[in-house]
Amino acid sequence: MTQVPPPFDPELAAALELVRDVISPSLTLDDIAAMREGTGVDFLGALDLTLDGYFAVEDRTVPGPEGEPDISLLICRPAAPTTVGPRPVFYHVHGGGMVIGDNRIGVTAALDWARELDAVVVSVEYRLAPEHPHPAPIEDVYAGLVWTAEHAAELGADADRIVIAGASAGGGLTAALGLLTRDRKGPRPIGQVLMCPMLDDRNDTVSSHQMAGLGVWDHTANETGWTALLGERRGGPDVSPYASPARADDLTDLPPTFIDVGSAETFRDEAVAYATRIWQAGGVAELHVWPGGFHGYDAFAPQAAVSRSTAAARLDWLRRLVGE
Repeated sequence: MTQVPPPFDPELAAALELVRDVISPSLTLDDIAAMREGTGVDFLGALDLTLDGYFAVEDRTVPGPEGEPDISLLICRPAAPTTVGPRPVFYHVHGGGMVIGDNRIGVTAALDWARELDAVVVSVEYRLAPEHPHPAPIEDVYAGLVWTAEHAAELGADADRIVIAGASAGGGLTAALGLLTRDRKGPRPIGQVLMCPMLDDRNDTVSSHQMAGLGVWDHTANETGWTALLGERRGGPDVSPYASPARADDLTDLPPTFIDVGSAETFRDEAVAYATRIWQAGGVAELHVWPGGFHGYDAFAPQAAVSRSTAAARLDWLRRLVGE
C-alpha cells in the first residue's frame, strides 16, 4: 500500500523548491565523496562565529578516546567577563548523516542560545563513517564531553550545568551520549536537546516510507547513513543502543529531554516513539511535532513562521532549564 505523505508547510515547500536541484533526498554510499565536496563546508570558515564580537572563539585539540587520535573542539566563550559565576555549557554535536560535516555545522543555533542565556558553547568534531564505523563517532563525542566537564572551570563554565544538544545525526549521537554517560557514570548533563534526531537504524517506520524521495533526507539516504555506520549489522539483532538509541531497553534516569521534529520527515515516528518511551520510563520530555516541517527545515528557511516558532520553543525550554 502506498503511504500518502503529509503536506509540507507552504513556506517550507517554497524553500525546498529552491534547493531541489542541489540536494537529492536519496543519498547513496557512492554519493558520499561528492557530498563532502559539495556540502558548502568551505563557506563555514567565513562565518562570523564571534557574532559581532560577542564570543571569543578558539579551536582546541584535546585527547580522544584511549588509544585513538586526538579530537578537535570548537570553543566559543562570551568575551565579556561573567558577573554571576560560572556559565552553563551547551555541548554541541553536529549533524551530517554520520558521513559528512564538522564541528561548525549547525553550531550557530547553539551560539544563538548561548548569546541569549550567557553560556559557553563547545562543539565536538568526531570521526565520520564509513571510514570510521561505530563506535568511533560516539567514543569521540564522549571523550569531548569528559574533557569539557573536567576543564569547565578553565572555560569559565559550570561542570554541573552542561546541556548536550544536536540535530539529525548529531541528535542521534546526543541521545546515545545521554545513554553512554549514564551507564559509564560519566558527566551528568542537566538536559538534552534532540532536534530531528536520527535514532533508529531499522529504518522501518511509517514516516520513513511516507517520505521516500521527498525532502532532503529520505528512506534511501537513511539506509545509507546507517549502513556507513554499522555495515552489515544495520537492521540486525546485534546493534548497540550507543549506535542506535532506539534500541535501548532502558530509558530511565536520562536528563530532561527536548525533542522536536517535522511532521513531514523521515525521523518523525522514531522521534515521537523515543519521547513516548521516556515518559513510559518515568522520565521528563517535551515533544514538538511541527506541522509541515521537512528534515532540517529551520536551517533551510529560518524566516518561515514555523521555523521562528521552533526556535522560540527551544529557547524557552532552555531558559527554564538553566534558570535564566
